[in-house]
Amino acid sequence: MSALRRRLGEYLAIRRAMGFTMERHEKLLGQFVDHLAARDVSTITIEDALEWAMSPAQADPSWWAARLSMVRGFAVHLRALDPAHQVPPCALIAHSPRRTVPYLYTDQDVAALVRAAGALSAPLRAATYQTLIRLLGATGMRVGEAIGLDRADFDIELGVLTVRDTKFGKTRQLPLHPTATTGLQDYVRLRDHLLPAPSTPALLLSTKGFRLHYPRVWETFHRLVGQADLTARSPASTPRIHDLRHTFAVNTLLDCYRDGADVPAMLPHLATYLGHADPKHTYWYLSASPELLALAGDRLDAHEKETR
Repeated sequence: MSALRRRLGEYLAIRRAMGFTMERHEKLLGQFVDHLAARDVSTITIEDALEWAMSPAQADPSWWAARLSMVRGFAVHLRALDPAHQVPPCALIAHSPRRTVPYLYTDQDVAALVRAAGALSAPLRAATYQTLIRLLGATGMRVGEAIGLDRADFDIELGVLTVRDTKFGKTRQLPLHPTATTGLQDYVRLRDHLLPAPSTPALLLSTKGFRLHYPRVWETFHRLVGQADLTARSPASTPRIHDLRHTFAVNTLLDCYRDGADVPAMLPHLATYLGHADPKHTYWYLSASPELLALAGDRLDAHEKETR
């Protein structure tokens, strides 16, 4: 068995352990490995990947892009083991529609957004948007869930938020990190001082004491992105407010891998925390970060060594 064929087996095993079936991937990536073997090639290059992906000459570009996407995932896995392998760029084959790629915020990105929010004109508006950004980053809540919170949904004593009537009509409780609880307490004290008699029971308030509206939140966040000097990483990966949720999910999984936790056993708990109706939506995050794939590969290698 060739080294590349063996690595393919490892890659498929990792993805299946994450919950993916990989039937089509096994078939097509097997053909790709055969394609390289026929040319006596053991290292993936962009040229070879593109040649194979477009080999059905009469196929639709979306099918070419799908084939190349499968190679890209495999190449990301291989490059984590050997930098000689090349990863085909996401936009190499133009097709429509293009799937949005999560913009994963760094701690520095979030800090820059919070600083930009702190410069907003009114003190309450600045504090509200700083709290919103931190809350989304600390809990992975949907924006609509955050602006839909009422003051009574925050249990200060227990450090728990109750999210009611969510996207799928369910209610869930979110235990907060002590720093997040303290931050919300500070915000509540400030808003009560600046606006003792608001016109709404909302937790997060506008300067006039009303609940925030999503279009206005989106507009303000887009402006803060520019003021924080955050730029798109690719045409399909631009900084969006919803990506704070993606970032929370990916960082949670990274922490679990680094701590040696049982990630498959933890995923249903993360799905519940995020409010996913189907755990498969949570499994998707496992492919959102090359670092996650590399850590999963390390975990599989360690397991194989222990069982030899």
